Amino acid sequence: MVEPGFGPIDAEVAATVQAAAEALHGAGCLVEPVRIPALERDNSLDVFNRLHVMEMKPAFAEATAGHESEMFKISKGMLATPDTTMRDFILAEQAAERLRDGFADYFQRYDALLCPVLPIPAHAHGLSEIVINGQSVSAVQIQGATVPFNVTGLPGLSIRFGTSRDGLPIGVQLVSSWLAESTILYLASKLEAVSPVRDLHPNI
Repeated sequence: MVEPGFGPIDAEVAATVQAAAEALHGAGCLVEPVRIPALERDNSLDVFNRLHVMEMKPAFAEATAGHESEMFKISKGMLATPDTTMRDFILAEQAAERLRDGFADYFQRYDALLCPVLPIPAHAHGLSEIVINGQSVSAVQIQGATVPFNVTGLPGLSIRFGTSRDGLPIGVQLVSSWLAESTILYLASKLEAVSPVRDLHPNI
């Protein structure tokens, strides 16, 4: 799955996910394009912000006191986010349950989910916005394909499987049901064996 559900995804990233799907098919796995309605109904980033920002803010504020100027932009943004009202917190908890239910339904039919890790190839640090297929969006969207699994507690694994036209790494993500980490470790070993980038090494 590439879209919808995670927000906009760069064409090179989408092509890399497709290449990984074809590689798994070639390795003997049954691979099908899917949609998960729960991801389209509830915005995981919004749910995350309303739930976890409130849970993290006190600890973040204490740990970073006196070092605010050294914080990453996303962390600064999190601390600046208005407190969630009790009503919105309850609504977010209900949305998180709908997401869990949606994934529970999905994993009754499938062993794993293959999807992007990031909506774009590897990027520079400190960006306030990113460009996806010519459209400028908030850098918060970087988390669009990973936050759903933070919210629901599902295990995920990322592995590089491609390179952008600019020579930057592109990863794919494998997600399994709760307590089924062995499934994605097995599938990752299949991908690693045929990865087009497995023999690339950093220049030192």
